[in-house]
This record gives sequence, structure tokens and C-alpha cells, in this order.
Amino acid sequence: MFGKAISDLMIKPGKSPVFETPDQFGLDYEDVTFKTSDGVTLSGWLVKGSTDKVIIQSHFGVQCSRCGFTQEGKGMMKNALWTSDIHFLNQAKYLVEEGYSLLMYDLRNHGNSGKGKTPWVTWGLEERKDVVAAVNFISNHEQYSDASIGLLSICMGAASSTFAFGLEAELKANPKVKTMIAVQPLTYDYFVKALGLPSFLVNSGNKYNKKERNVSLTGDSFLPYVKDISVPTLVIQNQNDPMTNLDMVQQYFDSLTVEKEMLILDLEKKRGAAYDWLGKNPEKIRTWFGKYL
Repeated sequence: MFGKAISDLMIKPGKSPVFETPDQFGLDYEDVTFKTSDGVTLSGWLVKGSTDKVIIQSHFGVQCSRCGFTQEGKGMMKNALWTSDIHFLNQAKYLVEEGYSLLMYDLRNHGNSGKGKTPWVTWGLEERKDVVAAVNFISNHEQYSDASIGLLSICMGAASSTFAFGLEAELKANPKVKTMIAVQPLTYDYFVKALGLPSFLVNSGNKYNKKERNVSLTGDSFLPYVKDISVPTLVIQNQNDPMTNLDMVQQYFDSLTVEKEMLILDLEKKRGAAYDWLGKNPEKIRTWFGKYL
């Protein structure tokens, strides 16, 4: 069935193993689990730096986990995103060296985390509950309860955080959350267009999504909720990213009503270029978080 096959391509999480651990990067950490408001058990690492400043990282979706992206097991798709593995522990290392602790966790249906009520990617709508759960975990943690929190929200992580600010009053009201970096926010429609599929296949997939999987991913997605983001936000975008629409990213930025900044990168023409850049170029990330945490 075309509809199911296209739906799987769009919203069924691919192989997203936790393929490395912080100790391989010389980092001290502990394994943690915590529950969302709808009962999903999320799995993560608390990478230990100082106890007064914590970065919560939310990764991109479908083929990613807390530690990043591995080409292993991706078959013909392995070079579609990037030409090698992407190691999110690279940014963990330089942020710990700067004095931060990090909570790196797997979104529902990814990595070692549990399945949601729907085992599909919802492009941030259900995953917003994971962001709130992560923030609450740190806010209520005995060692970190007085910490200031920064959000490092990548692609679907940015979508999830944006939905959370708009739909979860407790996040917006939490005074411990001080700032966010949104890396390449992307609405679902442009992601699908980037797959290069004929419109009849896309329509078939979307029809199956809605009818059989109760997932509707058409329209503006999280964009109406950008105005609800209540903390200073840095938006990072590779101008050569083939999977996005720069006018949409500009709309995201323009809709922010807080102190904000846009960092446009000139990188290779692949979606994953900015994610790889993130772990290798600490200066702007350090400067932004250092200003607000």
C-alpha cells in the first residue's frame, strides 16, 4: 500500500540507536529516566559540570538519538543527511568545559526512550511533553533545583520546544528557563517537499497518516506558537540547507517577541551540515548561553 509506505517514510522513527556514551569523551555522567505527563518513560544522561547551570538538549527526529546520528544501518539513505556520523557529545564536552551540566535525553519513540500512545513522530506536537518533562526533571532535582536552564533545541527539538511554550503553561511560567537556541526549525511540509516525492504520493501518505495513525502534519505546524516563546532565543540556520525554506525560517524569527538573534551559516548543501557544525564551533554557543545563564 502506497499510503502506508509513504507514511512510514515520513513519520516512523528509523534506527536511532544510542551508539556511544559520554565516558568515551572523557565526561562524567549518570544514566537517568523520568516520566512525561502522559506516562512515557524517557531515557537520558545527566552529564556533570556545575550544578547552577544546565543545558537541556532536544535532538532532531526520525533517525536521531541523544548522542546524535549514525550512518550505520541507514542503507541507501546514509548520506542523505550527512556524510559521516554526527556526535552531539562534542558540544557536551565543550559546554561541560565551560561549566555547564547537560541533560541529553531521547525523545519518545527514539533511542532508549519508551513509546508514546502513538508510536509515530508528530513533529513536536506530542514531543512537547518530553521537553516539559525534561525541564521538570531538572527543576525538581535535588542537586540542580536552583539551576538556571538553557534549551538547546535541534530541528524537531525546536518544534517540540516551540509547541511547549505555546501549549504548556508550566514551561512558559517556569522562571528557571532563561534562554533557548533553536537550530534549524523546520515545518513538516517543507521536509516532505525535500524528499522529492510526487504530490500524489505525498497526499497518499498524509491521508494514511490522518486516517490510520491519527497524525495530521499539514499546515503551519508550530509557527503560530512562536509568539509564545518567552525567553531570549538564538536561531541558527544553514543558508544552503536543501530541506528547508528560508522564508519559513525568517517567519519563525520575525514572530519571536523576545530578545533574539539569527545566525546564518554558509555550509555544505546538506541538512546535517549545521548539526555537525554545532559540535565543532563552540564560540557562538558559549557566548549565547554565557549571556543568559
